[in-house]
Amino acid sequence: MRARPGYGRLGRVASLIERWRTAARSAGATVPVAVDAAGNELVERWREPHRHYHTIEHLTAVLGVVDRCASAAPRPDLVRLAAWCHDAVYDPQAPGDRNERDSAALAGTLLARAGLPATEVAEVRRLVLLTAGHVVDPADADGALLCDADLAVLAAPAPGYDRYAAAIRREYAHVPEPAYRIGRARVLSALLSLPALYRVPTLAARWETPARTNLTRELATLTS
Repeated sequence: MRARPGYGRLGRVASLIERWRTAARSAGATVPVAVDAAGNELVERWREPHRHYHTIEHLTAVLGVVDRCASAAPRPDLVRLAAWCHDAVYDPQAPGDRNERDSAALAGTLLARAGLPATEVAEVRRLVLLTAGHVVDPADADGALLCDADLAVLAAPAPGYDRYAAAIRREYAHVPEPAYRIGRARVLSALLSLPALYRVPTLAARWETPARTNLTRELATLTS
């Protein structure tokens, strides 16, 4: 039987929401209707038309890393929930860490409605806020996994990294080129100044060098 137009995409979305549902239940959510409503709201946010990199594909990639490395985190389901929420609010014109703060606030609202215990809600909010600067305490295994997953694209082969960089530029199309170069260079320099881009040992061993190579290469093009 031939699939109906759009069936594949709808099936992928349904599968993704089921992953949200499973993580929320496993983390302690007790209000199924609110869990489902939150999952649907988050999917719609990740599919907003102004997004070019911070899309549902990025969410899926982050969740994939978390799933593959779940044994590295004491509470992987909370990391999964934080992954869902970490860019749920994304406005390229927002100043500073406003997107991360608003995403953390949204996570708190949605997860409280879903009946997640208050301590778990607070932890998800804390994890989301870490993605503003990706500065993680060495003892914070949950935070390390979330931030490593969020930065996985930096270690992509050069063509994939270049597609990521171009998508970021499209998200900031409203910024004139000279100002964009300055701002983007500042972001890249901050990442390069981190003692380590990745903290989970298996990921660090594979990704640290190619990520720094990609960042250094893009920075050189911005400042040349």
